[in-house]
Amino acid sequence: MALSASTSLAVLSLLLTATSAISSLIATHESFMKCFVDQTRPSNSSSQILYSPNTTAYDAVLRSSIQNLRFLYSSSTTKPVLIVAATNESHVQAAVVCSRKHGLRVRVRSGGHDYEGMSYVSEGDRFINVDLAALRSVTVDAEQGTAWVQAGATLGEVYYTIAQKNRTIGFSAGVCTTIGVGGHFSGGGLGTLSRKYGTAADNIVDLRLVDATGRILDRQSMGEDYFWAIRGGGAASFGIVLSYKIELNYVPPIVTTFNVMKTLKQDATKLVTKWQQIGPNLDENLYIRIISLAKDDDEAEGNRTIQAMFNSLYLGRCEELLTVMGSSFPELGFEAADCNEMSWLESVLFFAGFSGRPTEVLLDRKPEFNSSFKGKSDFVREPLTETTLEEIWRILMEAKDEPLVVLMDPFGGVLDEIAESATPFPHRKGNLYIIQYFMRWFETDTEATERHLSLVSKLYDFMTPYVSKNPRAAYLNYKDIDLGRTARVWGPKYFKNNFDRLASVKSKVDPDNFFGNEQSIPPIKSL
Repeated sequence: MALSASTSLAVLSLLLTATSAISSLIATHESFMKCFVDQTRPSNSSSQILYSPNTTAYDAVLRSSIQNLRFLYSSSTTKPVLIVAATNESHVQAAVVCSRKHGLRVRVRSGGHDYEGMSYVSEGDRFINVDLAALRSVTVDAEQGTAWVQAGATLGEVYYTIAQKNRTIGFSAGVCTTIGVGGHFSGGGLGTLSRKYGTAADNIVDLRLVDATGRILDRQSMGEDYFWAIRGGGAASFGIVLSYKIELNYVPPIVTTFNVMKTLKQDATKLVTKWQQIGPNLDENLYIRIISLAKDDDEAEGNRTIQAMFNSLYLGRCEELLTVMGSSFPELGFEAADCNEMSWLESVLFFAGFSGRPTEVLLDRKPEFNSSFKGKSDFVREPLTETTLEEIWRILMEAKDEPLVVLMDPFGGVLDEIAESATPFPHRKGNLYIIQYFMRWFETDTEATERHLSLVSKLYDFMTPYVSKNPRAAYLNYKDIDLGRTARVWGPKYFKNNFDRLASVKSKVDPDNFFGNEQSIPPIKSL
């Protein structure tokens, strides 16, 4: 059947538009490459550094560290015009200079764990992606108790390298070993040592960063306000961190870990209630978090129950831990058989789910799961009642295929002693614990994605009366686009009273919002 004249014109228009867009992309790539080569002479092997969508390796490089695949399947997201797989600092500088010249924004990734994919896709901005995975060196000065860590290193690589120098030093950061330090450190960085040593950001003493003009700055040349903003305010809003200098933390030669599982029949609800009262007040050498989910009841076929896992690290030996638990939390029924004595590095394997495997597994930075996920967070300042916990369990029971998981990480200890304004990470004294609602799924269809997102949102909405208020706070490293696109709405949730100071710093160091994304700190003029 012949097409009508109007239909033919419409098809021709679409073809011309598509051809024009492709020509524009090719022209952008060619002119960017020329700029990039000029900027990086004499080390200008750009053919192995720059990847455009019309190259065969582009998709493989884009996917190489992505942990949350749902954004790749979405028709509403924009992928990078180019990927710069930087292998030295000059490549990062050139990426900034050439992007500005060609009207592109820059987004940067180190480990690919960005909860909302903002480091590798956008909602419409034309941008390049600077991939720092090759900038991953870790240089430890055991005598000084410090290390320089490049932003593309993973937590696993950091922990492993530190332990090779000295088994009695570690670092306070997260438990997932494939997380890149570039974003994790700059967003706060909570983990098993936080009650003893504070967040990762609290332990940053210097850094090297490429600013919006392409200059490399350190703490002295950037000034204290700029340095303050990076340590908890999210580096992606202010520049591209090349490396951090961190202060390392003492750990004893032997530490003790345990997992104690409790179901509803084993008084899980009462034990979680008790933990809320004592968790933040425990010895700062003792960290106990709770991971709760619905599972099939082993004792009653066809029924389901809630399993609460008390997941713990103690900076000391089992004998000492038995005394501490006996006086602080006897209701848990903890006993010597629950103890696992090991080195601190082995405890990293324990929390990552790698127990019994060689420590070299920490050097494997491949994505752990080929999946999609959603996370949301809250801070709890008053203990939840048993009735409230029972309602949470009811919602967890609604997850029939993949589990909806609730993670509760205790505060207290040193976190109570650091002022809210010391870094942009403001979640300090008064918080009993942080709670994360997390769901992972493996289907790729839109219906499955919406079903899982809806259940996470249902639990989050239910929790509204029981968590922090004015603002209802959230953790930047569990980034959540549902908090809104308006900075005056989401900004105080992540940063509380530190938000205005962050916007002030942004106005000075990046007034044109070159380093912008859907939830980046805006200049004051944009508020």
